[in-house]
Amino acid sequence: MSERKPYPPDLSDEQWSLIEPVITAWKDRSRSVSGHQGAHDMREIVNAILYQGRTGCQCAYLPHDLPPKSATYYYFAAWCDDGTGQVIHELLCCQLRERARRLEDPTMVVLDTQSVHVTAGVPASTSGHDPAKRVAGYLRPPPARPSEKPQTAQNLTKHY
Repeated sequence: MSERKPYPPDLSDEQWSLIEPVITAWKDRSRSVSGHQGAHDMREIVNAILYQGRTGCQCAYLPHDLPPKSATYYYFAAWCDDGTGQVIHELLCCQLRERARRLEDPTMVVLDTQSVHVTAGVPASTSGHDPAKRVAGYLRPPPARPSEKPQTAQNLTKHY
């Protein structure tokens, strides 16, 4: 890492050692046609992406001691497109869960439905009511898995 004062969202050495093999493997798979290896340290690229995500600043307003916006956005977009970003996210989540002495994968998932408002002219018998949110309308169910038959809004409202 370069000699600069670290920002709060910067990667720790432990986090970097966890994701460095993923990024190195990505660089080996994604070699440039010209053979150019890139002018910026990959850890600094990740730190710039984390800085922008944490602060919400625009790319043009990244601090001058981080890599430029063009390099930062190039890697961010490439990692989002090919799934590398998701792999890194899952690695860090697993590390966080293990540190909290939890199982690597969660054993329970909470799904919520979305209440959809209906117009005033729709009869109450066909639109339903969401008592938890005090909304006249119907509950839009979460998407069904391909192996399951879709649930209707009436079946879901029985549980509320």
